[in-house]
Amino acid sequence: MNTKLSGEPSLTVVVPVYNEEAALGDFLPVLTDGCRRHDWKLIIVNDGSKDQTSRILAQYENTPGVKIIHHKTNRGYGAALKTGILAVSTTFLVTMDGDGQHMVEDIEKILHVAIENNSDLVVGDRGRIQNANLFRELGKWMIRFFTRILMPLPIKDLNSGFKLYRSDHAQRYVQVCPDSMAFSDVMTLVFIHKGDLVLESPITVHPRRTGKSTVNINTAFETIMEILNLVVLFNPMRVFVPLALFLFLVGLGWGIPFALQGRGVSTGSMLAIVLGAILFSIGLIASQISALRMSMLDNGVSKKNNAE
Repeated sequence: MNTKLSGEPSLTVVVPVYNEEAALGDFLPVLTDGCRRHDWKLIIVNDGSKDQTSRILAQYENTPGVKIIHHKTNRGYGAALKTGILAVSTTFLVTMDGDGQHMVEDIEKILHVAIENNSDLVVGDRGRIQNANLFRELGKWMIRFFTRILMPLPIKDLNSGFKLYRSDHAQRYVQVCPDSMAFSDVMTLVFIHKGDLVLESPITVHPRRTGKSTVNINTAFETIMEILNLVVLFNPMRVFVPLALFLFLVGLGWGIPFALQGRGVSTGSMLAIVLGAILFSIGLIASQISALRMSMLDNGVSKKNNAE
């Protein structure tokens, strides 16, 4: 299938790297060769690496179709992806990690899935990872469990760093995504919340041969907080209404026995009911603010596109 659009490279590969000198020596020649053969562009964002990553990347500075961007300091995984995504000019973009775990061959597979289904985001489903770290898997489970409570989740591998985005959508949504490791999770949830077509496609993942993953329990808690912030931003009533209803029911359950016994109104019951009413009111106000922020975000993107 022809994956080129309008005679221009249809896809850009965005790779954030931080202290990956041990992996880049084997990974970059394969990646650059694959991009050259398919006429894809490649953007590598060096996020303030302190090892020899900059020296290795310097060898590719003049390679056609390759753009190297350096952050002077380490800003975070999400910040590096934002820099790369905003520099994309093609219809689609793929994000993949710089540790050599992802296969270049899978890029063409998910590009075909996106084009054939006219999808906006295709997530590379890694399946069950062999010899995975227990704490890493626990952290990923916590993220998925908490996310499903707050919003629908039609995909399994939310945490995958191998994703294909429709570029104009991704460039719009980066404005509400964090600079941390939670970026990929939150970006996917933004696509889902916005009603974009999000699909999954199986990919192959090599075991990490060098370096150490930064995903752990602390990352999971950080991601959960970012997801909670996202839900409050997009749909605050999903958070405030259950809390308000819970307090209201607690107040009734606590106060009714007092009333039936002729002991008057319980102070604790009234406090719970009042707090529930306050939370519900806050939710209503937050919903109005959310609608305004989303309107400003969409209008800002529309003006940018018109200006271009």
